[in-house]
Amino acid sequence: MKRISDNRRALAGAALGISVFILGCQDVPQFLVDKAASALAEAEQARAVRYAESEYDKAAELLRAGRLEIARQSGRLAFLRDYDAADSILISALRAARQAQLEAQKRENELRSQAENERASLVGELDTWRSSLDGSLTLFRAERVWAEARLALLMSEKLMASGEYQTVIETAIHGKNLIHELNRILTDYANHEAQMAGVWRTWVRRTVEQSREQGTSAIVVDKAAHTLYLVRAGQLVKSYSCDLGYNSAGHKFFAGDGATPEGEYRITTVKNNGSKYYKALLIDYPNERDKRRFRENKAKGIISQRARIGALIEIHGDGGRNTDWTEGCVALTNKDMDHLMQHVQKGTPVTIVRRSDSWP
Repeated sequence: MKRISDNRRALAGAALGISVFILGCQDVPQFLVDKAASALAEAEQARAVRYAESEYDKAAELLRAGRLEIARQSGRLAFLRDYDAADSILISALRAARQAQLEAQKRENELRSQAENERASLVGELDTWRSSLDGSLTLFRAERVWAEARLALLMSEKLMASGEYQTVIETAIHGKNLIHELNRILTDYANHEAQMAGVWRTWVRRTVEQSREQGTSAIVVDKAAHTLYLVRAGQLVKSYSCDLGYNSAGHKFFAGDGATPEGEYRITTVKNNGSKYYKALLIDYPNERDKRRFRENKAKGIISQRARIGALIEIHGDGGRNTDWTEGCVALTNKDMDHLMQHVQKGTPVTIVRRSDSWP
């Protein structure tokens, strides 16, 4: 009959926090095997395989080694069997499994907290930049980047619910990188506006002065104000609210970009009937300046070699929707269109600027 040594009792009791009582003969320390295996299962349930991989692997290896040691001793003659080494290994396996469980819980909690913080930060930045984008004009590129960042937030919400905290962090960081790109786009846009302010001011002044000198009508469109001004002999006759292209913030680059062009134009055709949108005034976009800019942008690779410059930009009716919806035209209400048509003709100047600080 084989007895368990005092050393084995002390080790087992210290590890399990219990007293080990031996009743009769015991061939193998099965109790320790079961406890270590149970602790390893609990560690796995606590997702130690993901969050405490090295600790979990260590516990699993110790359990395997303990079982191998038991098998080795069980293969010996009964009076030569000594399970002290197996006891020691299994107790280490038990401790390692419990440590893996604790470490997994700690790391998961840390990742959860970090994921929540990253998401909260992204939410705050999205809200801030939404306020910046909700101006009078729509910058399509910026809106697209903001939408991508918003999508990252929505994805992180689903990942959060499934406990994929590391992926949540990575997704939220990707969203914030998109916000940085948005910041760059808007900074470049603001710098360009600052550079062009003097040009737009000159266009408006030249149009008004020409109207004054010749005693004729002219049209000035301030895109930021969503207003079309009718001028006669240099004086304001009437202002009309207007809708613009759905990509209203920038100058028109190519056909289909949804932008309302910016420049000095003239009415080429007056359509009292036959227009898709009630009545219309066709302008001479693209003019020579537009064509030159288009060629330069193609040469620089800013736009595709397959892009077309576009045409058929009009001031037309069916407006008054309080949103920018056209393909690049300027839309008035039908009533305002009727009034405007009484004061203009073929050849009337039409100047379109993004924003004007000198008119009306």
